[in-house]
Amino acid sequence: MTTFVDRVELHVAAGSGGHGCASVHREKFKPLGGPDGGNGGRGGDVILVVDQDVTTLLDYHHSPHRKATNGVPGAGDHCTGKDGQDLVLPVPDGTVVLDKQGNVLADMVGQGTTYIAAQGGRGGLGNAALASARRKAPGFALLGVPGDEGDVQLELKTVADVALVGYPSAGKSSLISVLSAAKPKIADYPFTTLVPNLGVVTAGSTVYTIADVPGLIPGASQGKGLGLEFLRHVERCSVLVHILDTATLESDRDPVSDLDVIEEELREYGAGLENRPRLVVLNKIDVPDGQDLADMVRPDLEARGYRVFEVSAVAHKGLKELSFALAGLVAEGRAAKPKDEATRVVIRPKAVDDAGFTVKREDAEGEPLFRVRGEKPERWVRQTDFSNDEAVGYLADRLSRLGVEESLMKAGARHGDGVAIGPEDNAVVFDWEPTMMAGAEMLGRRGEDHRMEAPRPAAQRRRDRQAERDDSQAEFDDFEPF
Repeated sequence: MTTFVDRVELHVAAGSGGHGCASVHREKFKPLGGPDGGNGGRGGDVILVVDQDVTTLLDYHHSPHRKATNGVPGAGDHCTGKDGQDLVLPVPDGTVVLDKQGNVLADMVGQGTTYIAAQGGRGGLGNAALASARRKAPGFALLGVPGDEGDVQLELKTVADVALVGYPSAGKSSLISVLSAAKPKIADYPFTTLVPNLGVVTAGSTVYTIADVPGLIPGASQGKGLGLEFLRHVERCSVLVHILDTATLESDRDPVSDLDVIEEELREYGAGLENRPRLVVLNKIDVPDGQDLADMVRPDLEARGYRVFEVSAVAHKGLKELSFALAGLVAEGRAAKPKDEATRVVIRPKAVDDAGFTVKREDAEGEPLFRVRGEKPERWVRQTDFSNDEAVGYLADRLSRLGVEESLMKAGARHGDGVAIGPEDNAVVFDWEPTMMAGAEMLGRRGEDHRMEAPRPAAQRRRDRQAERDDSQAEFDDFEPF
């Protein structure tokens, strides 16, 4: 049964915002007390958070579909809808978030590091929030914006100070079991280790972590064996340790050739592994002829510039010297890292000529089509209830104030040309009517209910009725029959 998963595809969906409410306050003796529709609640986010207690992506392997809750719609009497609840997903330290094309979106290292994988949608405004001096009683509300939805790739890269690399059955698991309190599976056959094992080592005042990576073979960087699956777990380690078997039973292998093969695979994989500090460990010197072979190859390895240690995980020989040597390299690596600087806020003002949207001509099947892209226009379209003429007119006003109408005219759009707002797979397409730029002015008192106005004095009402009768009589007197 699978207990360790270090790569998954996660389908995330944030919550959608709740719709705003279009409502009019009513009470006894005051049937039209003004708009009181509340705003919709915000949709919940999907948030990835590094949790030190999580060491595998197994949970997401079994249930890869995750969705946050939607915001609650607004209600009358100025009741705002409840926000959707954020969905917090714990991930192991060292998780890398990528998009479907393989681009890195986030590199999550350190307890508490967060990344919003899907943003919740905005809640729609109710008609109370849309009311203004010109629009006293809006008969519409804005819809909630759908939350983000998509697929992300999660890859786990082990966070450790030291990585043990070498051929299968070289003794890496045995060594980590005696250097630390880790209890990896140990057996006398190749590829016993199928997942990386982590252990904590204390050497003097230095405490560091050590990782046992599954065995590498020739061609590992191209996918042979288990190498390609687990070489990425070596990327974050600051020190590499070559574990060389001095008691191998294979006649075509020896410690020097094993070292050359592993070094070639590290160079082929890249990621800066060829430049990491490294040590060489000649393991199994307690086995007959193991010490003799170690004595033979040690001068050659030292001539190449390697620090060589002879150890026996079974007999516990040479372990103290090795652990302190590794502690020294780890301390040097930590000291060389730049200290964390105070967080600086970078302010990038919007360019003077940035209109917040673009208009591009994309003729389709010989017919002119103008596509409008931009965060505001696309969000406004999603918030519009197209079954409500007043809401459509409000959208026209907003687009006109933003400058979309003027930009379409400059781009050569004419009456009846197609205009699409949004991406190709999710756009609102309509025939352009240049008169829409008049918006509220074209339709006069849109959003104003004459019933909401203060009552006129009785004398004024009598004068208005008399003026209407006079106008009607004048029209009758001017009438000339044929």
